[in-house]
Amino acid sequence: MVVKEHPVDAYREQLQVVLESKVDEFRLLGYDRVTVQEIWECLRSKKWKRPSDETRIYQLVNDVLTLSTSDYMTYLTMEAYKAPLWSFEEYENK
Repeated sequence: MVVKEHPVDAYREQLQVVLESKVDEFRLLGYDRVTVQEIWECLRSKKWKRPSDETRIYQLVNDVLTLSTSDYMTYLTMEAYKAPLWSFEEYENK
């Protein structure tokens, strides 16, 4: 299976500092398990679902900085619903 590259993937390195800043912000708010990759995937699938050809980097920076914890948690919840749940035992032991 060939994975199609998302148009905003070209900006990943340039946005790294902003993404790390967002991770730090979420960790200060008590979300200790947040990662840069999860935030990136959240933005790719929600805010940047249909990017235009004229997307500017300042728009992407704004999207990262305005991502709220509630938007992020909603994304994680929806992803958890999509994931297959093979056994309750693995979750009960945590």
